[in-house]
Amino acid sequence: MTLLDQLFQLRDKQREIFAKGLRVVHGKERPLERNRNGYTKWYMHPMLDDTVTKALIVFVQEIPPGSKTGKQKTQGGMVLYVLEGSGTTVLDEDRHEWSQGDVINIPQRDRGVVVQHLNNSSDKVARLLSVQPNLVDCLGVDRGAGFEQIEDAPEK
Repeated sequence: MTLLDQLFQLRDKQREIFAKGLRVVHGKERPLERNRNGYTKWYMHPMLDDTVTKALIVFVQEIPPGSKTGKQKTQGGMVLYVLEGSGTTVLDEDRHEWSQGDVINIPQRDRGVVVQHLNNSSDKVARLLSVQPNLVDCLGVDRGAGFEQIEDAPEK
């Protein structure tokens, strides 16, 4: 089979997936995952095959009152929207305060950036929405700068 034939074969497979894929992802139908970075609800993810497109990675990070996410090294190049709550994001060693309605910019750095989010409230959950391009398939999970879990979230 030629490479061109393989492209047509891939096209047909993608058309089948797109025809059956979700165009609306309902949050109530996605579980809140407890993982090394805390609590994450994945709406779109490179490993989820039920959506029309895999072009984005979309998740909501929930941070319990008085708690924090894990600490990760990532390439950066993403933004998070604060759905609710208030807290602090630590980028490498720099602290940045945020509250509901703010946008957190995680800068892209060649050697990566270490990121951790803290919930400053003792009684309210903080929720951060992340929407970023899915570069995993073309650049790999490391995206050229490394992807490491440096510290687990307390709830793990």
